[in-house]
Amino acid sequence: MTAASPVFVALDTTEVAIADALAGRLAGSIGGVKLGLEFFCANGAEGVRRVAARGLPMFLDLKLHDIPNTVAGAVRAIAPLAPFCTTLHAGGGGSMIRAARDAAGDAAAALGLARPLLLAVTVLTSLDAEALAATGVGGTVADQVKRLAALAQESGADGVVCSPREAAALRAQCGPGFTLMVPGIRPAWAAADDQKRILTPAEAMAAGADYLVIGRPITAAPDPAAAARRIADELAGG
Repeated sequence: MTAASPVFVALDTTEVAIADALAGRLAGSIGGVKLGLEFFCANGAEGVRRVAARGLPMFLDLKLHDIPNTVAGAVRAIAPLAPFCTTLHAGGGGSMIRAARDAAGDAAAALGLARPLLLAVTVLTSLDAEALAATGVGGTVADQVKRLAALAQESGADGVVCSPREAAALRAQCGPGFTLMVPGIRPAWAAADDQKRILTPAEAMAAGADYLVIGRPITAAPDPAAAARRIADELAGG
């Protein structure tokens, strides 16, 4: 399954009924949905299956980070859910990324499914230079993103999750075949909320993004489907 639109909507809730209802309302207006760790911990695989039954490509955003064997096991465990893509932290290192890639390929082949894209998380969009320095990482956010993206690509990841403000640099560094999944997207008419490194949808696509993750500007709108269509029109230049 491939996404028909670049927009994945973040269903940031622990309630299966809410996530399922939003997915149903948005089907036909978006490319896919994103379910994260909060939802997965609350509802497990069965909750994911219920939302996935809407037929939308699924971005299962678990941000796995552990020893290689454990991450490989986790990737094998979610393979029957047939996610379009899933995430792991690039900071887990090359061995972890390679183990995940091998596990994803083997599990998908055994199940007769397409292998999910493995996207490495570089620097979370909630972190700015000051916050990053507090974790012991020197230099700029952009430098750290580039280092982690290079590691991910060399280790077999299909792409990265990155801020829109690093998208252009990563597209130049990693080339056209490397997937850039970009959160931190806010239309000009929406509030920034807690995201610090943001661009509009059109700006992010122009910078080299392949897919956009958009949450509250759609899900918190009075009419989520109308908000999604408004973003689609803006991307189409309408």
